[in-house]
Amino acid sequence: MSEELNTSGWDAIDQELSKIYGVQEPKHYGTLISYALGGQDPLDGISAYKSDTPAPHWHFVTYGFTELYEKESDHTEDSGYGFELTFRLARKEEEEEPPAWALNLLQNMGRYVFNSGNIFRSGDYLDANGPICLNADTRLSALAFVHDPELPAIHTSNGRVEFLQMVGITGDELEAMQTWNTLGVLSAGLSYMPSYITDLTRDSLL
Repeated sequence: MSEELNTSGWDAIDQELSKIYGVQEPKHYGTLISYALGGQDPLDGISAYKSDTPAPHWHFVTYGFTELYEKESDHTEDSGYGFELTFRLARKEEEEEPPAWALNLLQNMGRYVFNSGNIFRSGDYLDANGPICLNADTRLSALAFVHDPELPAIHTSNGRVEFLQMVGITGDELEAMQTWNTLGVLSAGLSYMPSYITDLTRDSLL
């Protein structure tokens, strides 16, 4: 007789999302072979919800930077790395499936964190050294990180979890963040990109 898997960390994330999306079933992309067993993808899964507020977009949420099952680390305050990533991407009306490049981007963020041990915090930025979506005609070539406007930090049985939203930014916006500060630039541009939705077609805020 097998013991039932403890999914308390995973369930806590689901519970927060159900407060926003109710009974909506997200598009969920799970990982078949875990990273620990030699699989390609470090994150256990990524869910994509359809949102129409304040504009049509996909709301991606990762599962895997935190401890989704049993508590394994000795660090009692935080669950795993202490955060999950979210990403809001502008969605065309007829779009029924979220674009694969966005899922790959989130898994790449997982590889970066798992392999380097570096973690993200609100106010951080990362130069992608090229378009955030390969082969796309876009000016967005870097990412900034900010607390997800709809998902406050939660306390789970495995520790604290923050929801950090990735935001696609242009090269000159990145320079402005480096000379001033990330959250200041994002906040100044919020009326042009509500809820920090990433739109590959947008021009620079500057």
